[in-house]
Amino acid sequence: MHVPRKRFGQNFLTDRQVIHDIVYAINPQQDNLMVEIGPGLGALTKPLLAKLKHLHVVEIDRDIVQRLTHEYAPERLTIHAADALNFDFGALGKGLRVVGNLPYNISTPLLFHLSTFAGHIVDLHFMLQKEVVERMVAAPSTSDYGRLSVMLQYRFAMENLFTVPPSAFYPAPKVESAVVRMTPIPAQARAARDEALLATVVGAAFAQRRKTLRNTLAGYLAPADFSRLDIDPSRRAETLAVSEFVHIANYLAAAPKA
Repeated sequence: MHVPRKRFGQNFLTDRQVIHDIVYAINPQQDNLMVEIGPGLGALTKPLLAKLKHLHVVEIDRDIVQRLTHEYAPERLTIHAADALNFDFGALGKGLRVVGNLPYNISTPLLFHLSTFAGHIVDLHFMLQKEVVERMVAAPSTSDYGRLSVMLQYRFAMENLFTVPPSAFYPAPKVESAVVRMTPIPAQARAARDEALLATVVGAAFAQRRKTLRNTLAGYLAPADFSRLDIDPSRRAETLAVSEFVHIANYLAAAPKA
């Protein structure tokens, strides 16, 4: 019996109905290029392999890697013994489908890491802490809307599919989970001239979310700049749509360098 390890944020999915619902939502086709992050004890791995010719998995726990090595033939399952936060998902090829029950303790940095491979990915289906999913899909002018919402919505169309209760796991977490579908927005439809600058602007705007843009973006925009952008400097970051952040970043990217 594998003992769940807190340092890896391990909560193993055990509810058969939930497993069925997730696999149904993913709808794997036999020739799909698919990678599962954190296969754990194989709750999703087994039903996925029942439909796929081959599956990649990324797993950091050496005991689980050893278990998977004994259980599956290499022609069916390629095991990448690695930390998903540092893994090069682009090396697996284009047309990639990514699935997994993501550890709560690394979910946000992992989502940002995966977003850098959006050009290689067809879709992503993840189970995450419900609170994180609500932030991911949040609309402007809501309390859940923030840096995570803007940066992910810039790259992905997202859908909160369904909620999963703590009782579906062993050990049971203290919070509810949710399953989200993420579909990359084509590069040609993403309008930021400088995506690193967009990330910097969004980070600065939300660094002190109760303050107005006049204060949070003072290092980037003068009063005249807000007028040219037609953005009220008394607004707060949480009221701006993704397109407005892109507008600001593009304005700054086009400005003459001092």
